[in-house]
Amino acid sequence: QVQLVESGGGLAQSGGSLRLSCAASGSSGSIFMINAMDWYRQAPGKQRESVATSTNLGRTNVADSVKGRFTISRDNAKNLVYLQMNNLKPEDTGVYYCKVAGTSYRSGRFDPNEYWGQGTQVTVSS
Repeated sequence: QVQLVESGGGLAQSGGSLRLSCAASGSSGSIFMINAMDWYRQAPGKQRESVATSTNLGRTNVADSVKGRFTISRDNAKNLVYLQMNNLKPEDTGVYYCKVAGTSYRSGRFDPNEYWGQGTQVTVSS
């Protein structure tokens, strides 16, 4: 099992900035090799959408709607992923989720797995 704890959400004014953090930790005795650490968001009444993605090889990508404003980064040694959000707009309002994907090893088997955080609310006022 992998636990994800997100922080950094809150209220910001249009044009402001917020920085989200997500820390991944594993249960004692478990082995999980992280590959992707991503951010998603879900606005009220809308489907959850990908905001930014990152791989353990350093490849990153952000959605067109946030390109030039949001940056994803990670600290592999500490299993942390960040989302720096600048020039926020009211349409960025939503619940932001961290997702981690990788491979679990247990009893001689390798299996793909993914885990989601509980979400953190971001509200941008105009």
